[in-house]
Amino acid sequence: MAKKPVPDASRRSDRSRRAIYDAALALVGEVGYPRTTIEGIAAHAGVGKQTIYRWWASKADVLLEAFLDLGERTAREAGQEAYDLPDTGDLAADLKHVLRATVDELRDPRFEVPARALAAEGLVNPQLGAEVVAHLLEPQLQRYVQRLRTAQQAGAVRPDIDPRIALELFVSPVAQRWLQRTGPLTHAYTDTLVDYALHGLAPR
Repeated sequence: MAKKPVPDASRRSDRSRRAIYDAALALVGEVGYPRTTIEGIAAHAGVGKQTIYRWWASKADVLLEAFLDLGERTAREAGQEAYDLPDTGDLAADLKHVLRATVDELRDPRFEVPARALAAEGLVNPQLGAEVVAHLLEPQLQRYVQRLRTAQQAGAVRPDIDPRIALELFVSPVAQRWLQRTGPLTHAYTDTLVDYALHGLAPR
């Protein structure tokens, strides 16, 4: 008599995690962050709520991990590393490329809805805010720092510039315009930010 196959617990866990990620992102889009609950995520994912509590402490933790996973999956599907910043030797072109991609992502409802939920909750939940900065924002900012340092070494940026401050000349205005909806978020806008910033950062 043939033995029954032994269930693969790791594959079952991966399927459950994927279902929970998808459920969290879908619910935030459907009912908003305040009305999204662990119980709702569990029901939507077809798992018990204890399964979620075994891996995450709160719905905010679920949503953050789901959002990070979404970014990584989307990048892989495009054949890229998540939040990759190119180095072609042309600093302006590289910055414009990545900022245009950022604009496209911020305008994509799949990203915009959970991103706004995380940003809003992070303002009133210091622990979540710190995790968003550490796991989502800071890795991206460090890529800008490294690219600007490479440009300094190549003589394209003044040697006295602090890259961590300089990157805010084009990153912070994008974040502010997106968060507060003070104007249209377009490729032309981010291209102009890069042109203005690099004029100030160029060697004199």
